[in-house]
Amino acid sequence: MPRRTLVIISQVFIPDPAAVGQYMASVAIAMSRRGHRVKVYTSDRGYDNPATQYPRLEFIEGAEIRRLGLTSFGKRSIPMRIAGSASFMLQVLFHLLAERKPGAIFFSTSPPLVGFVASIIGWIRRVPVAYWAMDLNPDQLIALGKLKPSHPAAWILERVNRFILKRAALVVALDRFMAQRLENRLPLSAKMLVLPPWPLEDQIHGNSADHRSWPARRDENPFRQQHGLIGRFVIMYSGNHSPSNPLETLLQAMLATRDDPTVCFAFIGGGVAKKQVEAHVRQHGLTNVLLLPYQPIETLRYSLAAADVHVASLGGEMVGIIHPCKVYGAMAAGRPILYLGPSPSHIDDLIHRHHIGWQISHGDVAGAVRTIEQIRQTPMEQLGEMGERAASIVDGHLSQRRLCGAMCDRLEQSLRLRSARNASPR
Repeated sequence: MPRRTLVIISQVFIPDPAAVGQYMASVAIAMSRRGHRVKVYTSDRGYDNPATQYPRLEFIEGAEIRRLGLTSFGKRSIPMRIAGSASFMLQVLFHLLAERKPGAIFFSTSPPLVGFVASIIGWIRRVPVAYWAMDLNPDQLIALGKLKPSHPAAWILERVNRFILKRAALVVALDRFMAQRLENRLPLSAKMLVLPPWPLEDQIHGNSADHRSWPARRDENPFRQQHGLIGRFVIMYSGNHSPSNPLETLLQAMLATRDDPTVCFAFIGGGVAKKQVEAHVRQHGLTNVLLLPYQPIETLRYSLAAADVHVASLGGEMVGIIHPCKVYGAMAAGRPILYLGPSPSHIDDLIHRHHIGWQISHGDVAGAVRTIEQIRQTPMEQLGEMGERAASIVDGHLSQRRLCGAMCDRLEQSLRLRSARNASPR
């Protein structure tokens, strides 16, 4: 029997820095290494910066990457995002109707409704589909106050979600809270896999970086040297700046150290909420803040390692709806976590179970000021021990090899995929 193609659909994909694309790439490459024929449909433009253009066709470790034009117009406005998403889904629909020998379809939530297209194609072509839930809508829109539960759009989105979940042969949730939300929609336990996203260790560690040398050699980091961070205590937020990951409490707490040049708050990345951070810095004339765009993947290990403490944020109503994955990158880099958000949550589970960080509730500015001062007064050796514990958790239980391997195992099982590695002659 000839091998059929595993089709992966994701509007973002490497080298774009968006996290969803990097995770989908990990799976695509891993499945290709296992001997599967893999084809990826994605956009030919950057998700955050549509001026960035990628090759329309390339092969990455055996996986065929097909990039579609006119499918990303940036995130400047909702109509532009909708236009890009609609164009992407329409083109994917036509491509998959014409696809020769599709064996299975794997998709996530980029764009949010791509699962509807994938599920229809799966039904028409009689192939199984797998759904990796990175975030949940309309849940997120409702939690942000952008959509009322009684609005017709919410009803439509809910019915679309149920259709996707019913059609999927495999549903992957990122944590127990998200799994429960999905289970509340439909009974899914027989086809549910709860699996957290993994740190992209090859990007974080590289060939020579060693988190065990921190903090003794932290100022040898070229990123620290380049950006004037030598001898300074760096509190870093790195990744997507989103209304679902509010930073207002941290921004207000920063004012308490506005005249202290020995501390630096670094905000690296993009997203629609980055403007709020930039406006706050301008309004208050803050000079101990570093603002940078997303860093190239090849230098990510240096930027993450430049922090003494990493910030992770989760909106108060977002538990089980989104799953900020930056916490895993910080842990792999061997750094403790300052968590802004509610308890319980997946981040709160990690930092309290393993004693690798601190938790602050949104709105508790005084508590944030006290906690930041407490962190700064903590001996560097103790911070290093916390970071070492965090890295050990990744090495032992949350490594890319372990988690991505489990994902691929389940994909092969649920999608009935047949690879060159396990195919037997007829």
